[in-house]
Amino acid sequence: MKSLFILLFLILSIDPARAEETDDVASVLDALHVAASKAEAEAYFDLFTEDAIYIGTDVGEFWTLEEFKSYVIPYFSRGQGWTYIPESRDIRISNAGEVAWFHEVLDSKSYGTSRGTGVLVFEKETGWRISQYHLTFPIPNDIADEITDRIKAYEAAAGSRQ
Repeated sequence: MKSLFILLFLILSIDPARAEETDDVASVLDALHVAASKAEAEAYFDLFTEDAIYIGTDVGEFWTLEEFKSYVIPYFSRGQGWTYIPESRDIRISNAGEVAWFHEVLDSKSYGTSRGTGVLVFEKETGWRISQYHLTFPIPNDIADEITDRIKAYEAAAGSRQ
C-alpha cells in the first residue's frame, strides 16, 4: 500500500510544463542527429546558439561555432554526415526554465558507444538551442590503463597534445 501512495505522489508531482520543456529539448537533440545524418548544414547549425562551443573527441577539438562550421561544411557539402543513434538520454532543466543540461548515450556504426553531453539555453525568439555540445568516447574502467597508456605514447611520439 505504501508503494501505491509513493507512485501516486510521483505521478501527481510531475510538472506538465517541465515535461513539455524536456520534450522540447529532446526534440532539438533528435533534430541535431537527424540533420547530421543527412548532412544538412543549415538545419544542423540553426540548432546552435551564435556563441556555441563544440568539443570533439580529440583534445584539440575545442571549437567556436564558426570554427566547427569550417570543419563540418566540407563534409556536409559532399553529402557526408554522421549517424549517432541515441540509446538513452537524461535532461535536467534549471528552476528558471532557461538552461538545460543533457547526457546521452549514443551508438554509431563507426565508433560504437559514445556519449554526448552539453547545455541548451532557451531563447525567446528561437526556443531551445545548443550552447555547448561535447562528444566523448567513454572508456570502460577495466581497459582505462591500456587506453590512456596508448594516448600517452601517441602524444609522446607526436611531441604534444595537439
